[in-house]
Amino acid sequence: MSTTEEPEVTTDAVDAAADLLPTGTVEQAVAVADEVPEGGLTSDAAADLLPTGDAPTEPEALAADESIVEVLDEDDLFDGDGDEGEEPPPARESAYDRPGGWYVVHTQSGYEKKVKQNLQARTTSMHLEDRILEVEIPMEDVDEFRSGKKVTVSKKVFPGYLLVRCHLDDEAWSVIRDTPGIVNFVGAGGKPSKLGRREVETFLPVADESEAVVPKRSKARFGFGVGETVRVKEGPFADFSGAIVEINEDQLKVKVLVNIFGRETPVELEFAQVAQL
Repeated sequence: MSTTEEPEVTTDAVDAAADLLPTGTVEQAVAVADEVPEGGLTSDAAADLLPTGDAPTEPEALAADESIVEVLDEDDLFDGDGDEGEEPPPARESAYDRPGGWYVVHTQSGYEKKVKQNLQARTTSMHLEDRILEVEIPMEDVDEFRSGKKVTVSKKVFPGYLLVRCHLDDEAWSVIRDTPGIVNFVGAGGKPSKLGRREVETFLPVADESEAVVPKRSKARFGFGVGETVRVKEGPFADFSGAIVEINEDQLKVKVLVNIFGRETPVELEFAQVAQL
């Protein structure tokens, strides 16, 4: 019985395996194959077929991939809708949309702030915070001219009245009506009238939640108007009188028709130079 012997690995077998290593282009491989002698390649000849040069280091090999990663990082990769991370604009709340309804109550003129404090105190003492929700004195910024200078003052929109937001039932009506300083509710036939959206937003302007409510600004009040007769207090026309024909708010000046030698002549004066008769 014969045994199978392990084949001996010869130099020729190693040389033949070297033939399988890729080197250069296909044309170069064909050219090399044409030059192989019939007896096979020697070890030195096979070594000449191996690729020459240093193998790239790991950072060099990954350079292309890393550049792609850097580009993706710079673009921050959208998730598709393009709005990720953006905060929505602040909501705008109208006073009209708050719970309850808005009503107008008539108060003693000049005591609006005191009446407001009285009503808030009674609401707390009667435990009606869930019925009487808010009390407001509508205000506005007004430009006025005092001693020839423009100043901004805050004034009541309509003196002698308050706005009350509440769930109006018999108990809430009684507490409001009997508060010292309150004369009555405003409404037809003695019945309280609920304000509409347009009225509420006129007295209580809509503002962004991120901002305080800015009182509306009224046109400048000069203390006198076109057509009114005024007296000149100082200057070459002191003690002359005349009617105002023009008011220049930007320059704080007025044009007055002054009677000079029996003829009306327009004279431009500063606000501080004239006074009401």
